[in-house]
Formats: sequence, C-alpha cells, structure tokens
Amino acid sequence: MSSPQASGWRFELRALWILALPLVFVQLGNQLKGVVDTAVVGRLGATELAAVGLANIVYYSFLVIGQGTVLGVDPHMSQAMGAGDPRRARTMMWQGVWIAAVGTLLVVSLIATAPLIFAAFSVPADVADQATIYIWIRAIDVLPALLFVSLRCYLQAHSRTGMLLGAMFVTNVINLFGTLLLVFGGADLPSWCGPLQAVPAMGVAGSAIATVLSTGAQLGMVVVAVRGLAVPEWTTGLRRAVWSEIRRAIEVGMPVGLQMLAEVGVFALAGLLAGNIGAVPLAAHQVALTLASVTFTMCIGLANATSVRVGKNIGAGDGRGARLAGLTGFGSALGLMTLPMALFIMAPEFVAGLLTDDPDVIAATVGLLGVAAIFQLTDGLQAVGAGTLRGAGDTRFSSIANVAGHYLVGLPVAILCAFTFEMGVIGLWWGLAAGLSAVAFALVARFVSISARPLRAL
Repeated sequence: MSSPQASGWRFELRALWILALPLVFVQLGNQLKGVVDTAVVGRLGATELAAVGLANIVYYSFLVIGQGTVLGVDPHMSQAMGAGDPRRARTMMWQGVWIAAVGTLLVVSLIATAPLIFAAFSVPADVADQATIYIWIRAIDVLPALLFVSLRCYLQAHSRTGMLLGAMFVTNVINLFGTLLLVFGGADLPSWCGPLQAVPAMGVAGSAIATVLSTGAQLGMVVVAVRGLAVPEWTTGLRRAVWSEIRRAIEVGMPVGLQMLAEVGVFALAGLLAGNIGAVPLAAHQVALTLASVTFTMCIGLANATSVRVGKNIGAGDGRGARLAGLTGFGSALGLMTLPMALFIMAPEFVAGLLTDDPDVIAATVGLLGVAAIFQLTDGLQAVGAGTLRGAGDTRFSSIANVAGHYLVGLPVAILCAFTFEMGVIGLWWGLAAGLSAVAFALVARFVSISARPLRAL
C-alpha cells in the first residue's frame, strides 16, 4: 500500500503532465516556425542565414519585453481559477489585451532602432541590410504575438489546450509552405499550381512574410476558442480597461519582461559578438542557438504548466500542493532535458545538418552543440524555476537573478574566453553556459525557500 506522500507525488505528476504535454507541443510548434525559417533560408547561403538569425535575435530581444509584461496576468488568472472565480480570470484576460496593445507601441519603437544596433556592432553590410528588411517586416507581427500570450494564458488557466494544439498545427503548415513558396518563388511549381507559379522569389523577405501570416492565423483560431468559453454573469462592459488591475498585472509582469530580456539579451549580445568574428561563426551560432532553443522551448511549455499548477494551488489555499507542484516541475525538467543532451553529444553533425548543408557551418556548429549539451539540465531548471515563481507571483527575484547570472557571471566569462583566451565563438558559449547555471541555482533555491512557508495569493 502506497503512502499518502507517494500518492500525492503521483497525482501531481499526472496533473502536471496532462496540462504540460499539450503546452510542450504548442511551444515546440511555435519554435518550429523559426527552425523552418532557418532551414529554408540556410539553403540560400551563409550570409542569408546569418541575416535571419541576427534579425530574429534582435526581434525577440525586444518582443520578450512585451511578452513578459503581458504574462503578468498569468498568475492572476490561474489563482482566480483555483479560487473558483472564472469571472475575474476573464477580466484579467482583457487587461492582458490592453497591455498588449500599449506594449506593441513600445516594442515596435525599439525594433525601429535595429539598423543602429547592427552598425554599432560592426555587422557586415550585406548581413545588416538583409537583417533590416527581415526585422521591419516582422514588426507587423508584434501585436498578434502579444495578444496571443494573454489568450493562451487564459486557456491554460482553464486547462483548455486543444485549440492551442490545433492552432499550432495549422500555423506550422501555413508557415512551411508559405516560406518555401515566398523564399524560392513559384517558377518551378507544376502547371496545376496555376497562379502560384507567378509568385516571385523574395528570399529573406519572403521568410518574414510567411511567419507574419502564420502568426495571424494562429491568433484567429485562439480567439475562436476563447469565445467558446462561457463565463457566468459576464457582460461586454467587463472588457474595458481597469487601471487598478492593469497596474497589478504590470507589477508582476514587468519583472518577467526584464527577466526574459536579460536572458534573450545575453544571447543577442553573443550573436552580435559572433558577427564580429565572421559570417560562418555567426551562422554556426544561429544554427546551434536554434537547436538549443527548440529544447529550451519544451521546458517553457513545462514551465507554463508548472506556473498554472502552483498558482491554482495557491488560489485554493493549498500551500503544500503549491510546493509539491513546483518540485514536481523541477524533477520533470531534469528528466525531459536528458533527451536533447544525449542527442547533442551523440549526433551533433546530424542535427546541425538538418538546418544547413554548408560544411564549414556544420563543423563550427558541432563544437557549440557540445557546450549546449552541458547546459541542457540547468537550462531546463532555470526555465521551470521562473515558472514556479511566476505562479507564486514572485517575479522580481527572477528578474534580479537573471540580470546577475547572465551579466555578472555569464557575459564576463564569455568575453574572457572568446577574446582574451582566443577561443572564438565557442568561448562565447562557455560564458552562456556559466550564466544559465548561476540563474538555475538561484531560482531553485528561491522557490525551495519561499515554499517552505505559507504562500499568499495575489
């Protein structure tokens, strides 16, 4: 006969993964769009691959500020559902919509500075020109991407993830075929494709347009799913902006945005520094970063589910359940990330070859994947650590830990190894590994500490 404690672990593990598994696939699907862009554009050459990689790094460095801020509604919604208050959860979803609308103005303004950033880091002119075209087209994508965050959090809080999976599948199909068509053009298509044969080859710009179209389709499907969820005593007047609620959400969300900016920003800096080393190191950095981002994305899905489980337990007044949910998330992250770690160690040439056929880029990528294999476990722990603290509403510590870990530990190590010890781009990645490990230790320690005492709802 099993003990109550063992039964509790099994129940939480099952509840976590019922919610997490669809979210893992959703996050993987969203990341797959970037993988497709990299794989298709990679066939155009190292310059085009470097341009798209660099543009995506800068784009997401700014986008995450808005995404993180919108995520401030996440613990409010999950705790509201845990407390049996779906009306407040829906109200907070709309506050997320208002935050997304205002955040779009900020993010697009920052994206407009991208050419100045490329010039400041002496990015080669041919790479910078194509990266600028790509990132300005992707600016259209900002509002749909931020709105999606609020609606996704709402569906997560309701444990309604089916439409998220469906939207992920449809948008990836659109992105795959759209990218192939718009990048290479339709001249070589069979005659039965009709007017598609007249589509010109747009190269890097075509990749950006396809991604924008797929994001719009994804948002449309999620809107349909949200409209299908009835809320007791709901009126359209509750869609209005409630400034007190927006302020509460921003207080939680702004540190999340800064935390995400700190992490994405240090990878962006590494990419810009790699661009100074040369086009091939930059392309290798982008290939390795794309592959590592896919594995990290799995833990983002797990982190989102863990955040919901922690938040619901806190909303229900179950502090022990909240602690158990967080610890279960950490254990699951370790198990999940052993798989990509083994793949990067055992078959680096194979996985690098999925994204590029340039032998020089593949050779440079292999060494980076060796470093990426080492930090897979800590990368998973820090992702879930941020999720557990977000579910508890404790986001300021995550922000501080990310800034300190990446910029006081990771970046100095990266610069020292890359330029002082002349290790090149692989030295940059050793610095990234050091920063991720420091952040992981801090976040795990923080959750273990705060969950040892009663956790208060927001």
